[in-house]
Amino acid sequence: MTDRPSAWVARFAPAIAPGETLDLACGGGRHARLLAALGHPVLAVDRDAASLAQVAGPGITTLQYDLEAEGGAWPFAPGRFAGIVVTNYLHRPLFAHLAGALAPNGILVYETFALGNERFGKPSSPAFLLAPGELLDVAARHGLKVLAYEDGIIETPRPARVQRLCAAGREVDPGAVRLDM
Repeated sequence: MTDRPSAWVARFAPAIAPGETLDLACGGGRHARLLAALGHPVLAVDRDAASLAQVAGPGITTLQYDLEAEGGAWPFAPGRFAGIVVTNYLHRPLFAHLAGALAPNGILVYETFALGNERFGKPSSPAFLLAPGELLDVAARHGLKVLAYEDGIIETPRPARVQRLCAAGREVDPGAVRLDM
């Protein structure tokens, strides 16, 4: 695992409007630190206390919470976050909650493994791999506007098959979002 932010997240994080951001399943905090450096107050959430201990820094609040073991309880208010970042994590029951927690002018940046990744290693179970076009379907089902989408093979930080989505809340004018930052 690398400490450098994902190129996808680094590309779209500057498009997030000022406000609180959520780094869900934050691991060691590479994206939380990026978002904080951009001036966002960040809530970094992970189930692993050891990972969260690495995340602490200015502008970052941590929360140890296991979204899969808490009986499906979603702890965040609707419309709370200006930005939500999720990488290398897939728990399908959270999709509706993520869309609901996004502010109407918010940005969701999502990147995780897709079917076909089994030839590169783990994860290899279809339960943890996105189906073709699945992130596009999620955006459509929850009224998000797709700003960018990719589905393919990456070489860094290690070879993998991934899907990537940058989507906006209902009040975002997609034509006004700078994607070349």
